Formats: sequence, structure tokens, C-alpha cells
Amino acid sequence: MVTRTVRIGSSHGLHARPAKLFTQAAAAAPGPVTIAKGDGKPVNAASILGVISLGVEHGDYVTLSTDAEGAEATLDELTELLVTDHDES
Repeated sequence: MVTRTVRIGSSHGLHARPAKLFTQAAAAAPGPVTIAKGDGKPVNAASILGVISLGVEHGDYVTLSTDAEGAEATLDELTELLVTDHDES
């Protein structure tokens, strides 16, 4: 299992727009990916309802995990989406 802890960059957290971008990328991954806020229970990263239900705010840390083929590349892509401020004008 490969895991990565990431700090959220969007100034309004993982609300609808950045969550949609993130979950679409997670759904396209070659295998299942989970996301957890802090020490909380992990949810399916491809589920927009699951991701939004975490209540992730700007500056929060989340942990991504996968054991799929190409795990490092998958987590690199998802990390880039999470650290980017999608709310920036």
C-alpha cells in the first residue's frame, strides 16, 4: 500500500468544484484510491459524496492510499489536484 499525506491548497477546501475534479481523476485511476481526513475513516476517493462528507477545509491534511499498479504516478496526479488552489481568481 502506498500512502501520501497532502495539505489542501484550495482556499475554500474540497467543496463541489475541486471535489469534482479530484473524484474524476480518482475514478480514472487504474485501481481504487482512498482519502481520509486526519485520523478519520478513509472513503472512496472516486465518490464525490464521500469526499465532500469529509468536510475538508483549506490547510487540512488528508491521506491518500492505493495499492494499484502505478500507485506513485496516481498519487502524484491526485496530489497536484489537492495542493492547487482551484478557487484562485
